[in-house]
Amino acid sequence: MALNFNLDSLLETSLLSDDPWWIYILKGAGWTVGLAVSAFALALFLGIIVGSLRTTERRWVRVVCEGWIELFRNIPLIVQIFIWYFVVPEFIPAYKTWMIESDPVASQFLSAFLCIGLFTSSRVAEQVRAGITSLPKGLKNAGLALGFTRLQTYTHIIIPLALRIIVPPLTSEAMNLVKNTAVAITIGLPEITMRANEMGENTFQFFAAYLWATVIYVVIALGVNRSLNFVEARCRIPGFIAAK
Repeated sequence: MALNFNLDSLLETSLLSDDPWWIYILKGAGWTVGLAVSAFALALFLGIIVGSLRTTERRWVRVVCEGWIELFRNIPLIVQIFIWYFVVPEFIPAYKTWMIESDPVASQFLSAFLCIGLFTSSRVAEQVRAGITSLPKGLKNAGLALGFTRLQTYTHIIIPLALRIIVPPLTSEAMNLVKNTAVAITIGLPEITMRANEMGENTFQFFAAYLWATVIYVVIALGVNRSLNFVEARCRIPGFIAAK
């Protein structure tokens, strides 16, 4: 079967809206960016907590955190999004009722947000743990000697320093998260991949549709990369992160 390389099809009016196909797909970027930003915020919040608790001296706390990480990290992402969208509502009647009565896109977004956010939190937690363990052990003792509680030592000394160290791996994680948002196509969220697929199904111009989707993903990923590179440059600690 010969491929159709007609890029002019992107300029044709969409069969699903009054916009040209290229704008129709571009508008899906709003859902992609919104999902990526919100999921990364959740992942960072939970990852900091779980990663920090993994360094505590209480064994049962470490075991619980390790279980959290292994649970979300070892189940395929596509399986997790199906669980959040199809299985979890069956165990929470109020949540299922809300999904039925609300806008379908809202329930799709929430399921994708929880899935990708929790999945990424397990990876961020390991990075936070690595950042904390890479710090000199004397920092914790110094904080306690100054009269800080253990919680204050972590929140004012340990965690801020660890986060500055792990900005490079967090940059890679944020870029991976942007790409992982494409899994939301499986539950119907109208993000970039879903809209590119709709164009392909309606016009049979899959090459043009996915080429344009690829360009959009590259632009978003580069934007994330450059933004976090700027943060890395401002947060660099001499002796911990090599200058580029």
